[in-house]
Amino acid sequence: MPVVRQDRGGPATRAAWLIWTTAVLVYFAAVFHRTTLGVAGLEASERFGLGPAQLGVFTVLQVGVYALMQIPTGLLVDRYGPRKVLTAAALLMGTGQLLFAIAESYPLGLAARAVLGMGDAMTFISVIRLVATHFPPKQYSLVVAVTAALGGVGNLVATVPLTLMLGSIGWTWAFLIASGATALYSVIAFLKVRDVPHGGTAPKPDVVPFKKIWPKVRQAWSVPGTRLGFWAHFSTMSTPAVLGLLWGYPYLVQAQGMSPKAASSTLGVLVIGAIVASPVIGALFSRNPEWRMPIAVWFLAFAFTGWGVLLLWPGGHVPSVVIGIVFVVLTIGGPISGVAFALARDYNPSHRQSTASGLVNVGGFLAVTVAALGVGVLLDLFENVLTPQSAFRVAFSFLVAVLAFGAWRMLVWWRRARAAVFAAEERGETVPVQLRRRRWDALRVA
Repeated sequence: MPVVRQDRGGPATRAAWLIWTTAVLVYFAAVFHRTTLGVAGLEASERFGLGPAQLGVFTVLQVGVYALMQIPTGLLVDRYGPRKVLTAAALLMGTGQLLFAIAESYPLGLAARAVLGMGDAMTFISVIRLVATHFPPKQYSLVVAVTAALGGVGNLVATVPLTLMLGSIGWTWAFLIASGATALYSVIAFLKVRDVPHGGTAPKPDVVPFKKIWPKVRQAWSVPGTRLGFWAHFSTMSTPAVLGLLWGYPYLVQAQGMSPKAASSTLGVLVIGAIVASPVIGALFSRNPEWRMPIAVWFLAFAFTGWGVLLLWPGGHVPSVVIGIVFVVLTIGGPISGVAFALARDYNPSHRQSTASGLVNVGGFLAVTVAALGVGVLLDLFENVLTPQSAFRVAFSFLVAVLAFGAWRMLVWWRRARAAVFAAEERGETVPVQLRRRRWDALRVA
């Protein structure tokens, strides 16, 4: 599994940090817009007259569009560069929130979330392409982790502050302000972001004819490291995202009896935990890349334990302290999911990195789409039959089943990716991470 990449040897320049700062603010806006429905879900139900399943379609559509756009986004970044793609992303997100601000019908609301999902989909891949271009490889995992942490600040702004704005100035003005700020920022992104470092030569645009797009995607997907990244992202980021994007707030208010303010503050634990953990985990991955997958496996073990506590707590009414502790455990999955993009970068040549990154990003958001829809359908089926606590127990059991499936596939591809690394070493090829053989490496891979 040879690696071909354009590595910069020296430390990142001041200009590189300024470009990254400009770009990461677009990602900050993307996460804010993505998570607004997490605290506006109950208001959306009243505004559009929706049940749980219909409300879930908002998130399913938005995240589904995001997932479907990942491969096209990778191809667009490879062809046009991250600067133009980020500019288009900011304009699309501003347009989507404008439509959502004025929407009074369910179809227009759905159209608004679809446009928003398209813009959101184009941000993260663009930012990490800039990181790969402007920063040395030893800083890659750390800068990506800090990027995710600052995106988490956007999530935080979408909890308590947005809740207060909705209560004071109302739905329309709250979303209009968010829309206008994002659209105007697209001008700054276009003027300040640069695709390559100063004095560098921009790579020749990767113009892929339509008939050759699928072979390029298939090449990236055939790499075991890409496949491992897909399932690692599927497993580690999906459950905290489902809670933060949509179902955490209704669960806390309807099943656990929290006030709206207390619920939004508790959701803030998911965000603050990610903000604090991201730089720590990113630095750990940068210094010890061989620890990446073992840490992901240990996280999944703790995540299953946390879900067991929430779903099996006697009576269904879980103490707030316990919920906070479980949420802190689950939120670490967001920073750990950054391993997926490091894998895509490590095991793919530079001209295919954006495509590979798009593929691994599909994993997490595919899991979010399936889980969010499944939870909504089950809540619709059981909300009038069971108590709120029991209905959420049944619905969240589906989420745990999605997590278990992803964990199984991740373990399978971890074994296969390790086997590919050992085979490359035996052929005398350079590998990005030195691994030690374990006894279980000799077992047959499922």
